[in-house]
Amino acid sequence: MPKPGDRKAPERAAEMRGAIRVMIVDDSLTVRTIFKRMVESDRSMVVTGTASSAERAIVQLESTPADVVLLDLEMPGMGGLEALPRILATADGVQVLVVSSLTQDGAEHTLAALSTGAADTMLKPRPGGFNEDYRNQLLAKIRALGGSAAEAIALEEALVRPAAGTGGGLPKGERLLRAKRPEVLAVGASTGGIHALNLMLRGLTAEFDLPICVTQHLPSSFMPVFARQIEVASGRRALIAEDGTPIRPGEIAVATGHGHMVVERRGEDLVARVCGEPMPSGCLPSVDPMLASLAEACDGRALGVILSGMGRDGAEGAAALHRAGGTIFAQDAETSAVWGMPGAVAKADLATLIAPPETLAEAIMGLVPATLAR
Repeated sequence: MPKPGDRKAPERAAEMRGAIRVMIVDDSLTVRTIFKRMVESDRSMVVTGTASSAERAIVQLESTPADVVLLDLEMPGMGGLEALPRILATADGVQVLVVSSLTQDGAEHTLAALSTGAADTMLKPRPGGFNEDYRNQLLAKIRALGGSAAEAIALEEALVRPAAGTGGGLPKGERLLRAKRPEVLAVGASTGGIHALNLMLRGLTAEFDLPICVTQHLPSSFMPVFARQIEVASGRRALIAEDGTPIRPGEIAVATGHGHMVVERRGEDLVARVCGEPMPSGCLPSVDPMLASLAEACDGRALGVILSGMGRDGAEGAAALHRAGGTIFAQDAETSAVWGMPGAVAKADLATLIAPPETLAEAIMGLVPATLAR
């Protein structure tokens, strides 16, 4: 109980109500202490627990909820990769931010975590690297991941009023019927998008043989591993789209990490070109040039899908594709780690369908008969 006249305890209790709840999981006491200090420097966040091992974190999460877990990958006993599915299963709705030294040169580990359900990653710096800039980046990621999911879901429900008994997230039939039949599927994603992309690709059977273009916000060094990962998930050949790479049926073209993917029409063929021009979103690669170029190269005969991601990259390109007669799908708020990118196209009334990744795959497969009948 606080002493009479002591206002710190009630003030702190008031701050905790509605604050982003953060758990820190790292085997280093020094790192846990530094992260705790950084998180608690922001009045909108509160550290609800720290753990020196994944096993202890899972036990704590059973009784102490968290919105965001900062998770190290390399720890004694149960490592972060092994613990990740159990953490996600134990704490409903929790977002996991992997903060590990392995993110610097361990693309395999990092992308494995992202495909398993981690929302985002951040490099743990060497001693002396925990500076103010690092603190700002860390807090920005926590703030994005811990933003109110309830508010995003309520906004989505206000934007999309599904018919009674449909279960929600159904296409706006009239718009879908009037849209041009797609000859390319283009997917844009960022924070939390790798897991969603894997789920969606697994739902596309061999019957769906349209070319697939993917722009995912990742460093260039991660792209070869990412391409191999989605190749396994999809059962399709995946290749990095350098200048002149053909966009072919049954294959996935992945934007490089050092430029945007632009699709051009050359005779009867579609080919990729790499563009380094700065985009309004500031992203490299950016989803906007991919969608805008498809609107022109395919005369709108493209289906754009916007998955989980921070910011609004893809909104301008989606608008261009929509104007050309193309179709836009978006991931729903409930399954998105961050409903920034898909939320932007939803708010602009560009999305014909707003749904979980698995439902998006079903809807894409539903276009196959119409596509094959062209």
